[in-house]
Formats: sequence, C-alpha cells, structure tokens
Amino acid sequence: MLYWLTGLSDGGDVFNLFRYITMRAGGAFFTALIFGFIFGRPLIDFLRRRQGKGQPIREDGPESHFAKAGTPTMGGLLILTALLTSTLLWARLDNPYVWIVLFVTFAYGAIGFADDYSKVSKASTAGVSGRMRLLLGFIIALIASVWAAYVHPDELSNQLALPVFKDVLIDFGIFYIPFAMFVIVGAANSVNLTDGLDGLAIMPVMVASGTLGVIAYVVGRVDFTEYLGLHYVPGTGELLIFVAALIGGGLGFLWYNAPPAAVFMGDTGSLALGGALGAIAVVTKHEIVLGIVGGLFVVEALSVIIQVLYFKRTGKRVFLMAPIHHHYEKKGWAEPTIVIRFWIISLILALIGLATLKLR
Repeated sequence: MLYWLTGLSDGGDVFNLFRYITMRAGGAFFTALIFGFIFGRPLIDFLRRRQGKGQPIREDGPESHFAKAGTPTMGGLLILTALLTSTLLWARLDNPYVWIVLFVTFAYGAIGFADDYSKVSKASTAGVSGRMRLLLGFIIALIASVWAAYVHPDELSNQLALPVFKDVLIDFGIFYIPFAMFVIVGAANSVNLTDGLDGLAIMPVMVASGTLGVIAYVVGRVDFTEYLGLHYVPGTGELLIFVAALIGGGLGFLWYNAPPAAVFMGDTGSLALGGALGAIAVVTKHEIVLGIVGGLFVVEALSVIIQVLYFKRTGKRVFLMAPIHHHYEKKGWAEPTIVIRFWIISLILALIGLATLKLR
C-alpha cells in the first residue's frame, strides 16, 4: 500500500525510498515485530479467558506435557494478523505472487483455526477429521497451483527447475499441477507435525522462509539470475516483504512461545506457515530446494509415515514415539535440548539450500 507513495516522488526525496524492496522489507519486519509485542499479551489473555482449559493434551504423549495443561492455543492468530497487516501495508498489491501466497497462507490458517476451535470447544484432541483437512488442503493447493502456472512466464509454466544443474528444466506438462499441489500440502502438514514442543516449529519456519525470501529476491532480478545461472521469474522479489513480515511476526510470537510457552501456535499457525513455505517454493520454481531447506520438516513427516507403515505391517514401532522429536523426549532428552539442536539442524540445511544458488 505504501508503495503508491512513490507516485509523489520526484526521484530525489523520501518517497523514492518506497521503490526499494529491501527498504519495504525492513519496514514490514519491524511493523510485524512491533505488532506482535503490542498485541501478544492481550491476545493471550483473551484466548485464556475464552478457552478455559486451553489446548487438550494427548493422553499417550510424553509425561512432561501434562504440566502444560491450561496453556491456550491458536497463537498463530498473532503471527497471521501481524503478517497480513504488514504485507498489505508494505507490499505492492498489484503483484500476483503476493496474492497467491497470501491466499494459501490464510486459507490453510482457516483450516487450522477450525481444527483448533473444534479441539478446544469439545475438549478433545480429535479436531477436524484428517480426511476433511486433506481434502480442503488439496483444493486450496489446486487453486494456487493453477494460479501460479497461469502467471508464470510461458517458458517456465508447468516446468520443474533442478537445483545445481544450469538451465535444466523438466516439462511436467499437466502433471506439474499435482506435483505443485503435493509440495504445498506436504509442506503444510510437515510443519504441522513439527509443532510439538515450545518454540520448536517457529524458528525453523523463520529460517526456511528467510532462505526462500532471499531466493525469491534473487530470482526476481534479471541481473542476479544471469550471473548465477538461475531461471528469472519476474515479480517474485516482492515476496521478500511477505517473508520479512513473517519473520517479524514469528519473532513476536516466539517471545511468548519460548519455554515455558504462554501460548501454543496451534494448527492455526502451523498449517498456515507450512502452506506459505510450499507456495513460495512453487512460485519461485524452487520446489526441490524446499526439500533441502525444510529438511527438518521432511524428517518429522517421514518419521510419522515410517512409524505408521511399520506398525501396520509388524505391530512394532521403529521410534519410541512419532514424530521424531517425541522419540528423543522418550529417550530422556530435555525439551530445550531437542529444540535448540533442531534449530541448529535447520540453520545448517538453510545454508546448504542457499549454496545451491551458486553451485551451477
């Protein structure tokens, strides 16, 4: 919205600053951060009054989690409202990629909100059925994937770009849409599975989104793409503002989610943020790199899949409990130890993902 102030500029005044994506990204970051600090405590107090007993705790979960009874959930509302406010304020609203990512983020946030509301209102861990969540998730991903394919340049539409290999594109044709849908749905549910400990999910989400934000900025500049041998996707640089707002809102939330958490993110936040990562990867043509940058989420999801399949075949478990962060809890690792070590892993994977920009 503030971008339109550039219309008042003669090229040498303060209004000219709003032309620069990096300047507006900084503004979005601080807007979302301050928003989180100002409205975090009032929101938590409101959620505590409305939810009473807070998020239901799984009876078969780690024993240490019973001490968290009464902690309110739906803290993702703080991130999403900060994110929406900052993005609408600082981003160019004529950019289709911004709207695609916003659509996916808030549509998945709505699914998560319905799930959280069902759990809290019924005092049950069941929530919305998994089939319904997946069905709605795939419908949202279908809309976003078709939308992205439509606005991509003709030479990139329905193409899969490979990292490391210069100028290599694989024409998926009509199969690109199902592939992109899988990326978005998979990212959303993988982050959702990771959100099981205080502060565990939000930091890797910020690290992964920051990495994808850099990638979005780079592939949106023809000079950078020519130098690095990347595929140029005009307009994606504007997503850096969305990412900066997400990081600012995420830090504001982490202030209250740090152990011991005063509020949980809930599916409201985890599904929305995971969907955002998937959508950014699709519109920037870096779907495979997301698997590297978000490798922690991939491992969390795979641990659940392996556990379920192996148990159905043998009646035995590979892990003491899935997702894998609960396995380490059962092994006696302290919660902060698990969280911080997983943060370190996410940082390492992000650096590897960034390295693919140059290794060509």
